[in-house]
Amino acid sequence: MDLERHKEQVRLKRKENTTFFKKLKKTNPQKLDALIHPLHEEVFACTDCLKCANCCKTTSPLLSERDIKRISKYLRLSPQQLEDTYLKRDSDEYFVLQSSPCAFLGDDNYCSIYSVRPKACQEFPHTNRRRQHQILDLTRKNTEVCPAAFEIVDKLKKKLNLNKPDKSGNKY
Repeated sequence: MDLERHKEQVRLKRKENTTFFKKLKKTNPQKLDALIHPLHEEVFACTDCLKCANCCKTTSPLLSERDIKRISKYLRLSPQQLEDTYLKRDSDEYFVLQSSPCAFLGDDNYCSIYSVRPKACQEFPHTNRRRQHQILDLTRKNTEVCPAAFEIVDKLKKKLNLNKPDKSGNKY
């Protein structure tokens, strides 16, 4: 996984993707799900997340109370010990990890709490969720972190043919 190339592609296509996501919000929600879910399956059929783990290295999931209880039980810690040792509250008062990369990520990119990982980690990058139209801002942000999400969106652009020039000649 060439993360430097991914970062460069994100930079080069930032404006194009921002415009694309604005247009995508006008797409029929059922049509969007019907298009993006097969692309998710196609891309992840040949994606090895262990070769990347950029999500674990650069971002934090939001952790629910259920996540905290499950992880603390697995680690044989009290929920309070887990919070004190590994978590903090963000500006919106959600629990997130204290630091990046994730404290549970090994040098081999394996997760030491994989079987009980937070729901947000299980579902990342969320491109197979129903009602994609509700999380388009999140998906746009995830393209900047996840090369697979970026590829899914690139394929979606081609499928929807929204990458043609607008009236001013700019591509979206």
